[in-house]
Amino acid sequence: MKNYKAVGRIGEGTFSEVTKLRSLRDGSYYACKQMKQHFESIEQVNSLREIQALRRLNPHPNILTLHEVVFDRKSGSLALICELMDMNIYELIRGRRHPLSEKKIMHYMYQLCKSLDHMHRNGIFHRDVKPENILIKQDVLKLGDFGSCRSVYSKQPYTEYVSTRWYRAPECLLTDGFYTYKMDLWSAGCVFYEIASLQPLFPGANELDQISKIHDVIGTPAEKTLTKFKQSRAMSFDFPFKKGSGIPLLTASLSSQCLSLLHAMVAYDPDERISAHQALQHPYFQGQRAAEKQALASHRKPFFPERPVASELFSNSWQISKKDRKQKQSLKPEEDHPKRPGPAYLMELPKLKLSEGTKLSSHSSPALRSVLGPGANRKVPVLRPFKCAGADQKTDAQKDLKANLKQYRLPTIERKGGGY
Repeated sequence: MKNYKAVGRIGEGTFSEVTKLRSLRDGSYYACKQMKQHFESIEQVNSLREIQALRRLNPHPNILTLHEVVFDRKSGSLALICELMDMNIYELIRGRRHPLSEKKIMHYMYQLCKSLDHMHRNGIFHRDVKPENILIKQDVLKLGDFGSCRSVYSKQPYTEYVSTRWYRAPECLLTDGFYTYKMDLWSAGCVFYEIASLQPLFPGANELDQISKIHDVIGTPAEKTLTKFKQSRAMSFDFPFKKGSGIPLLTASLSSQCLSLLHAMVAYDPDERISAHQALQHPYFQGQRAAEKQALASHRKPFFPERPVASELFSNSWQISKKDRKQKQSLKPEEDHPKRPGPAYLMELPKLKLSEGTKLSSHSSPALRSVLGPGANRKVPVLRPFKCAGADQKTDAQKDLKANLKQYRLPTIERKGGGY
């Protein structure tokens, strides 16, 4: 910790104390989570679930960033140096007289669902989602405090006492540790309501009162749901039937889509409860998805070719019809093509005009037969080779041929796979 200076105290929990630090190297501020437990070896430190989870989940825009792990072998002390956030959700809504706008609520809940989806996809569930563990910096939300997290693939039963009571799912209250990652969605639903209404949804005084509060709002569950819970509970339970008053509409300004998502997150049966990935696709977040898609499109880099195409090449290209324009291929510089000996310009050879009675000497070639085809006498005509003359002398045939020549420019052809 010699590279940091303590600035102030942020808070204290059961297993750790959080302080604000300033880095002596770059002057940046960080949050230090000092563990109260003492560790004997670096192997014990690396096996800590919170450290393993943060290393696996980082980096992600909605997961608290772990910058450094400081372990003192002599004293056995362990400190996690994390990014410093402005406040948590509880501090944001505490003492407010007026609730946040639905746009702000939607923005925060979309980020919370993204953090849960990323975490569950990576095989981890949090088990202690509550306002105090959801951190805010400006308009960015990040999930922190992974001290209670577990692997999705670990064997049940889990610890019974998990999460703060008000945010504890029914399967955590009514079974002997037989719950899944869906408990995080129940907790997130409770946080959802609390952000929107500034009041807790199920403020139970103890476990029995907690179940009673849930039944007062949602009603007693279906018999098939209770049967699932009874199979993994040492003690039996039977609840008198309650219809439930429904989720209190303390904020009438909330949209029907908002209430639809809220009900899906606090479904009593975990098998019927919405997942984080499904929640992100809910119509309530349609505006957030569109804004996110637009932001990603604006940050894409424009495509530039590695080498500029010479402008004069375009003057040699032929006009492409609108129909073929979709299939137009980029032109390459002429330097890419191997140079061959010959004139500096390209010419089109004149077409031979052969009358039916013309007799040519027989120098047949299999290649020419397929090109010229048989004549009127069913014989394949063959081209007569010119006799070579001196440099200043030209035959009559060559003179006649030159008079009919026209100069043409052929377009550049792109090579593919070593050929034309």
